[in-house]
Amino acid sequence: MTEEALVIGAGPAGLAAAAMLRRSGVAPVILDRSARVGDSWRQHYERLHLHTVRWLSDLPGLSIPRREGKWVSKDGVARYLEAYARHHHLEVRVGVEARRVDRSNGSWAVETSSGPAQASTVVVATGYNLVPRLPAWPGKESFRGELTHSSRYRTPAPYVGKDVLVVGTGNSGAEIAVDLVEGGAGQVSLAVRTPPNILRRDLAGFPTQVFGVLFRHLPPRLVDPVAAATRRLTVGDLTRYGMPRPPRGVYTRAREDDLIPILDVGLIDMLKRERVRVVPAVDRFEGSDVVLAGGPRLAPDAVIAATGYGRGLEPLVGHLGLLGEKGRPIVHGPATHPDAPGLHFIGYTNPISGNLREVGIDARRIARVVAARR
Repeated sequence: MTEEALVIGAGPAGLAAAAMLRRSGVAPVILDRSARVGDSWRQHYERLHLHTVRWLSDLPGLSIPRREGKWVSKDGVARYLEAYARHHHLEVRVGVEARRVDRSNGSWAVETSSGPAQASTVVVATGYNLVPRLPAWPGKESFRGELTHSSRYRTPAPYVGKDVLVVGTGNSGAEIAVDLVEGGAGQVSLAVRTPPNILRRDLAGFPTQVFGVLFRHLPPRLVDPVAAATRRLTVGDLTRYGMPRPPRGVYTRAREDDLIPILDVGLIDMLKRERVRVVPAVDRFEGSDVVLAGGPRLAPDAVIAATGYGRGLEPLVGHLGLLGEKGRPIVHGPATHPDAPGLHFIGYTNPISGNLREVGIDARRIARVVAARR
């Protein structure tokens, strides 16, 4: 099939890009390997809500309904994405996996699970978190307890009364630890390699994200001290509860390590009540034991690895020389590489101002560039 534009991925980034392309007079077709728009959100753990406020999480051209609440649930996001596709009359071909993109006769040839496709413009929007990443811990294959990645965690029900070690201090790890405690797990421990920056999700009802939007384009040397002062006033000193101070500021880590702060949904309280115990990073597994950095040992019933995801773009575009550090595209949004005209990437940044907000901005910019190129 030959199309004017192909969008790979029917998540927020792909839908926003397609909607803005359509508004600009370009007819896009979206390919998605899932059976239904929004499926990637439905598969998250039950407790999950956006850490960005509803009114700063809209995609262009349609607001998230107020009935979804201030902090939208994972199922609320899925409902919104389905409504968004209907509202913009987007053509989404579900159950179709894009496998490889190649340059062909001045356009792009896309190998898919349903046959070849071709288009002058391709927008890659497969998602920031695509492939679960599990560290190569020595001995993990012989661990006698349960070892699972956080992508497979749904509810605390299977862990009632059990001792659980959560590895990783991103937002998922922090929220799963809280969920386990509230759901009746036994001892819940949180393994920390690099101490995270922790901020309140909102301050007296005012979303912390707003500050991220305001400070988005300021240098880290200005933003980090403000965030540190805010943390001291609103979070307090967590070192007495075992959580070391973060070695670098909020914006420095976002810029250099691609890591946003924990926006708290209960971890601070659990630390102060000693319901979540902070332990060193995992070094290796030995039988029933988890050996931590420095030598301490735990014997948990289960280990949940909230150790992040890879972009998973290598099979699709890795051969084109367009991927840089951590498998992220070296061009993004409206920019294209000189050797790959008409090939755009969207949704592969992790800004402190909120991913969904930035996706909307990039979608508009891509549409303007594509329409002008026509």
